[in-house]
Amino acid sequence: MVSDIAKKIDAENRAKIKHPPFKIGDTIKVAVKFKEGDKERVQAYSGILIARKGTGASETMTVRRVSFGEGVERIFPIHSPNIVSIEVEASGRARRAKLYYLRKRTGKQARLAGAEA
Repeated sequence: MVSDIAKKIDAENRAKIKHPPFKIGDTIKVAVKFKEGDKERVQAYSGILIARKGTGASETMTVRRVSFGEGVERIFPIHSPNIVSIEVEASGRARRAKLYYLRKRTGKQARLAGAEA
């Protein structure tokens, strides 16, 4: 049972921006705010959402893409103030909660069924 204090802290730490609904298997584009010296810029990271973990303000998502022949995965806190936006580029049909099996696959085998471009 979660106390009222914990619920209040969780609500305060959630992102103020509402993200569109996205699910495991979707191809998403995450825009992340970076600080380089005294400048701030936004960098986009696009890939397949292979995992979501946690609940509330501490929820995270793992996004995977293949860059120059190497698989790259990044873990983003969903409610981070550094996340500018999340866009769903394509929907894919997944029958698992975690798509870690995609790590072993390459090329056409790594595609998900029902992926709409």
